[in-house]
Amino acid sequence: MRRTGRALLEQSGLLLNESKIGRYDWIIALTGMAVTFSCLGLGRFSLGMLLPSMGLSLDLNYSQMGLIGTGNFVGYMSSVVLAGIVARVIGARWTVSIGLVLVGGSMVLVSRATGYPEVMSLYVATGVGSGLANIPMMGLVSRWFTKRNRGRAAGFILSGNGIAIVFAGLFIPWVNASAGVEGWRTGWLTNGAISLVIAAVAAVFLRNEPTERKAAPPGNAEMSPVSSEQSAVKEPKTGKWTMVHLGCVYALFGATYAVYATFIVVTLVSERGFGENTAGMFWAIVGGLSIFSGPLFGSISDRLGRKAGMMLAYAMFAISYVLVAVDLPNAFLYASIAIFGLTVWSIPTIMSAAAGDYAGPAGAIKALGFITLFFGLGQITGPALAGFTADISGTFSIAFWLCAILSVAAVLLAGFLRPPSDA
Repeated sequence: MRRTGRALLEQSGLLLNESKIGRYDWIIALTGMAVTFSCLGLGRFSLGMLLPSMGLSLDLNYSQMGLIGTGNFVGYMSSVVLAGIVARVIGARWTVSIGLVLVGGSMVLVSRATGYPEVMSLYVATGVGSGLANIPMMGLVSRWFTKRNRGRAAGFILSGNGIAIVFAGLFIPWVNASAGVEGWRTGWLTNGAISLVIAAVAAVFLRNEPTERKAAPPGNAEMSPVSSEQSAVKEPKTGKWTMVHLGCVYALFGATYAVYATFIVVTLVSERGFGENTAGMFWAIVGGLSIFSGPLFGSISDRLGRKAGMMLAYAMFAISYVLVAVDLPNAFLYASIAIFGLTVWSIPTIMSAAAGDYAGPAGAIKALGFITLFFGLGQITGPALAGFTADISGTFSIAFWLCAILSVAAVLLAGFLRPPSDA
């Protein structure tokens, strides 16, 4: 395990000088991958696979399905500010662990739900736990990695989402085929149990600072990548309107990707005539491709800049949404799924790195929490509006067209971003 994990990160270019951090950065990155696998991958992105069977079992309409996704995002957004406060008091390590306990426990309880109100309230709690785990975890990227490879590190951690999507796309249809209409309960129970195990892993292996590992003699300025950076430059000073600008760009991602992630499987099954197993395979393909999206766009943003990376990502999103919005042959639908998969974690990866660039390592968690508020507002709006328009029109085509238009707007908005003050 030690050699394998280390080899993976060496190939990704994530390891820093071992004398600076005592060979522990790869443990942080691998643990972070497990955290995102749980808090976002299982806690959020398995919902799309669980909705069709859960909707039939509990007699949910499209609006209720959309509101369940929106409830999760409301919980996530409500915990964004709380995550920063809690992390300052007890540290990122324990904040992440507590968040994962809430994610796992609430999903176990969803498996026993008997109606929409229960599912809704419990899935809001899942969202709260996801925010408590994800925001401090991504903030640790700026503590453990320097600016030159922050994007790749964030991308590697976020690839845990893709692994979870592959798992959901393969496991949940198999469970439904084995257990019938109530198979979704086994899916939620399994997701919750896995998340509780990962909570224990995070508590054991995460560290708040490189200095906690005592990787260098006391007083050594090279003890951590953060202290090394701070000795060379002052912390960046970024105006609040620049952060608002960054947040608005992030909001458009939240509003659009959430629609695709929540309703693409429902669209394939209800509108395109795919069987649930086939739709699950497509969702697994999205997950498999998405494993590469974070490292890919993280590396692009490290080399070309955060603004260029965002503009390229949003352009690809727009193409993906158009291809599914238009009633074209299935080959174009496959292309949409492939493009979405290769791009899906691009914006969260770039934003996690940008938080450290604009606010410095010490302010990264607070900055990421601030811009994630905008992201959360987008997520709240997107699925609810998509479900509403689908109930009225009988199709999700209008929702995907709106996603494409908003993605083009995001390309233009990102083009006006100012570079960090130390750039």
